[in-house]
Amino acid sequence: MTTLVWFRNDLRLHDHQPLDEALRAGQPIIPLYCFDPRQFGQTAFGFPKTGAYRAQFLLESVADLRRSLQALGSDLVVRLGQPEDIIPELVKAHSVEAVYWHEEVTAEELRVEQAVETKLATMGCKTEVYWGATLYHPDNLPFAISRLPEVFTQFRKKVEQHSTVDVALPTPQKILPLPQVNPGTMPALTDFGLEAPNLDSRAVLTFEGGETAGLARLNHYVWEADCLKTYKQTRNGMVGADYSSKLSAWLAMGCLSPRRVYETVRDYEAERIRNDSTYWLVFELLWRDYFRFICAKHGNKVFYPSGLRGLLIDWKQDWQRFDAWRNGETGFPLVDANMRELSHSGFMSNRGRQNVASFLTKNLGIDWRMGAEWFESLLVDHDPCSNYGNWNYTAGVGNDARGFRYFNIPKQSKDYDPDGLYVKHWLPELTDVPAAKVHELWKLQPVEQKRFGVILGVDYPRPVVDLHKSVQANEAIYNAAREIG
Repeated sequence: MTTLVWFRNDLRLHDHQPLDEALRAGQPIIPLYCFDPRQFGQTAFGFPKTGAYRAQFLLESVADLRRSLQALGSDLVVRLGQPEDIIPELVKAHSVEAVYWHEEVTAEELRVEQAVETKLATMGCKTEVYWGATLYHPDNLPFAISRLPEVFTQFRKKVEQHSTVDVALPTPQKILPLPQVNPGTMPALTDFGLEAPNLDSRAVLTFEGGETAGLARLNHYVWEADCLKTYKQTRNGMVGADYSSKLSAWLAMGCLSPRRVYETVRDYEAERIRNDSTYWLVFELLWRDYFRFICAKHGNKVFYPSGLRGLLIDWKQDWQRFDAWRNGETGFPLVDANMRELSHSGFMSNRGRQNVASFLTKNLGIDWRMGAEWFESLLVDHDPCSNYGNWNYTAGVGNDARGFRYFNIPKQSKDYDPDGLYVKHWLPELTDVPAAKVHELWKLQPVEQKRFGVILGVDYPRPVVDLHKSVQANEAIYNAAREIG
């Protein structure tokens, strides 16, 4: 009996239940990764669905998985095509009796899964599907997913009180040789119509894909740099590699298991220190769980313009202003610096994401889905549940949204970038503007603009909106919206 293990967003050997179960059977295994061309198409608003940063991270992650399997005596079969075509072909050609994989929860992934299951059922091939993307397994929650609380705090308190985290499964030490099957060659970025992204020296980190790099980053952040003990105080930073864990890309691609991260935190607490910061990293993993469970509960609602709340807001699709936003040319340095960081590195801090999303929806009144799709295209750590869940929340259409709440950009700038280090890092044209003035350039007198070498409308854009008036106007639109059903 041969088992096929279909790798998806779970590109690791540690804590991998489909692989673990297949190994227990003691039979030959065909590990498979399919590069699905649909993942390299366009979003609804015409952006590349998987941009160069994430595509490169994916290629590196698959290559690393292949090397790890080869080191254990096996190999990774790589194919370019639709899984519902590739998998049945392999099943037929190699007398595969069972196919194992990790399930997903969002629409596109589910459609592929169902198509695979349907075809395999007609062939009499067994399928086993496992859950492996969250810290807490659904079976260990104190409620059914259909009864999941609509407020995160209620979810967190109940889970922390009543649930346990399963022990992470070990990394296999040996795998039977690959049956007689052509492993296939790794595609290149050019096969997807993409060019290698330029590595900007200003980026917080070079995100290298793969389980090996993910475990190394976890070890560096927690043990070598010893940053976990101050995580809660530094996590809102924006400059440098270690203000936050930066584990999100490896978690999103499944190169790291959240249970492995959790166990590392627990080991650190036992050996060094247990405090608010060590708790806070687990708290962030819980947010990640929550968004995935919410998507499992509500299905496609998270992608609708009306969001999880079903709120019919009169969103604008103003491409001129959207382009100013995505190109970092709004005239608001904090917004612009963050958007340029995203364009030049495929990453942005959590604090930055909240600010730019608030600005797009609450100041520009632009359809939040345009922002979510732009993030999907560029972010190296894009995960549909967290990305769309967070955009729902910021746009005020999420299940846990609290009315029209917005981020006050000048206040946020002064609170989180008081010396202007971050905005000057990404907006070198502002180098000579004093920290006290760099966040509100529109207040500069012509003589000051000349002195600081930044003429508004020439060297740096004038503001695209009046912050106060735009918030008032969009709040009125938001308050006029009606809930569906």
